[in-house]
Amino acid sequence: MQASSNSTHKNMNFTLIYRDFKQLTKVGLSLSVVFSSLAGYLLATEEIKALTLILLAIGGYLMVGASNAFNQIIEKDTDALMKRTMNRPLPAGRMHVSMAMVIAVSFTILGLAILYSINPKSALFGAISIFLYTSVYTPLKPITPLAVFVGAIPGAIPFMLGWVAATNTFSIEPGMLFLIQFFWQFPHFWAIAWLQFDEYKKAGFNLMPMGKKNKKAVIQIIIYTSCLIIVSIIPVLKITGTFYIYPITAIILVALGSIMLYYAIKLYKHQTNKEARQLMLSSVLYITLIQVIYVVDKFLH
Repeated sequence: MQASSNSTHKNMNFTLIYRDFKQLTKVGLSLSVVFSSLAGYLLATEEIKALTLILLAIGGYLMVGASNAFNQIIEKDTDALMKRTMNRPLPAGRMHVSMAMVIAVSFTILGLAILYSINPKSALFGAISIFLYTSVYTPLKPITPLAVFVGAIPGAIPFMLGWVAATNTFSIEPGMLFLIQFFWQFPHFWAIAWLQFDEYKKAGFNLMPMGKKNKKAVIQIIIYTSCLIIVSIIPVLKITGTFYIYPITAIILVALGSIMLYYAIKLYKHQTNKEARQLMLSSVLYITLIQVIYVVDKFLH
């Protein structure tokens, strides 16, 4: 009886540790970044190399996991003030800062080494992403809403990173992928900031444009959503090197972007959390589908 209760206890401990590890490295977010990187790779490559795909997935995951771990170390005290984050392993006291630091540093070294084994440019962009996220974006969050602009840079690197991993070059094509994911960050993040406005306020963060939750903020969301739709269909003009799309694909993307625009306009009219949530969910749908659509379009050429 004692032996079985010991093994149950060990299993529970392991489950808790694993759950904390997943929370520290934000597995869901990390996997969405890996998805972006792999889509960028498939868009660029002439022949799919399974090893490169696996290395890119692991390197990308470690890179984002490291950024998230560093972020939670820095924001341990502010995380404790917000309902959404107070049960994370560090503010809840289930994990020591030194343990989180070991994970963050190990992930950084291992992730960059793996990206470097693909090519040096991939490692360089990985390093820029971790540095900007942890050393610029995170410290700026309590100071200015402009932190969102800085945070959009590392947030936009993954899609582009896949192209760089496939080609070892940085040119107009990965630049275009960067722009698409860059503009997407704003409506997506501001929808979250709208939903979390009071919680963020408690922690001393004010991340809405101009610091207010009002119609002016939603105008910014509408502008950036419109820019996102425009940059998403620029490849139809065949001015972006080897990255181009069919006119029918551009029409599909405009229709998809219009869903986001519709919810942004609804948010402008009603200014409630319901519309902000719809906008946030439609933005997740948009960035997922656009990557799939681009890849499908490429393989139809």
